[in-house]
Amino acid sequence: MTVFSELRMRPATAGRWGWDASTTARLVLAGVVIFTLLLGANLATPLYPLLQEQLGISSLGVTVAFSSYVLALAAVLMLAGHWSDHIGRRAALVLAVLVGLLGGTVFANADSLLALCAGRALQGVAVGLATGASSAALRELLPQRPDWASRFTLLSSAGGVAAGPAIGGLLSLLPGATSTPYYVHSAVLLAALVPLWLLKARPAIAPGDGPRPFTALAPRKPSISREARGAFWLAASVGFLSFAVFGFCLSLAPGYFAAAVHADTRPLVGILAGLTLGASALSQLLAVHGRFTVPAGLALLGVSVVLVGAAAAWSNLWLLVVASLAAGVGQGLAFRQVFNDVAGKLEASRHAQIISTLYVITYLGSAVPVIGLGLAVSALGLGTAVAGFTVLCGVAALVLAAVSLRGITRR
Repeated sequence: MTVFSELRMRPATAGRWGWDASTTARLVLAGVVIFTLLLGANLATPLYPLLQEQLGISSLGVTVAFSSYVLALAAVLMLAGHWSDHIGRRAALVLAVLVGLLGGTVFANADSLLALCAGRALQGVAVGLATGASSAALRELLPQRPDWASRFTLLSSAGGVAAGPAIGGLLSLLPGATSTPYYVHSAVLLAALVPLWLLKARPAIAPGDGPRPFTALAPRKPSISREARGAFWLAASVGFLSFAVFGFCLSLAPGYFAAAVHADTRPLVGILAGLTLGASALSQLLAVHGRFTVPAGLALLGVSVVLVGAAAAWSNLWLLVVASLAAGVGQGLAFRQVFNDVAGKLEASRHAQIISTLYVITYLGSAVPVIGLGLAVSALGLGTAVAGFTVLCGVAALVLAAVSLRGITRR
């Protein structure tokens, strides 16, 4: 089946040549696409202080640019999160890569806050198209190992977000500090597009029927089965809080950390900003199980995020590193467990739609609280606003830990 026939929701062309990839190759390709798109979406993290200086934008402008990506991503997840069920996983991923290439080009050549927001929004559209498709593809490729499917999904996602700041900082040392990282990233995306295009796609699980197949792509009102409802809302709450912390790390934290611990190189700033997300990604490799994994992980996240704010206020580099790593481990263990609980209770035909809905709420955590933080910085100053933000996030994590623990003891 060609990409074009998938997009038109037409039957496969008989005898078409293509790459009949193994299950392992398909797993790797699905993970690489979402990893690369998220890496590109976060290349800008260590570049924000430089962009502020070049374009003359404020801290609030940085949070608006960052949030335009999140809001576009959430909108696509809400409106098109189910598309891969109907056009196929491969076609959805191809669309995502093409839009990602466009978004990177716009951002690399941005000369105003509006252009930055446009580039970021296109990157959000790309990630939104790929999120549900890659998650559903990984689960379909590992039907007997749902836990590992969730691990691969979160490892690819968190790994891409974590690698973006560090790689963006390194590439910014090349000529054209704010554009070269995106040109290099575009070359990587094009390299991933070739095997994806040649891949022999598996049929969509719910292709459009009748003379108007495209009606299947119309937005749908999210609905969750009674069995999955409790698990869904716990996962959504944990995800919202987690991404509020991640949003801070990827927007205002680079400039704040650089000033607090006197980090004067963009690669170091990128590494500091990505520590929490990197630890979250690596925690997916830990074989930690048990009834109390979620409350323990949330408690660790709550205490650690408060220590992140304290370490920056005290200009203590080593406490900042340790607390950031601990926050990522706590978040990763808790979110993997609640994510896996939800995914295990969903019917296959609605997996992409419901997981996309979960990510809508999760990603909004990187927009709404971060914009509030930007407003607080304008009113109170960066140090006071960050201290208040980290304390609020810490308290919220401890409250969720108590809620999770109460549910466990009741069961």
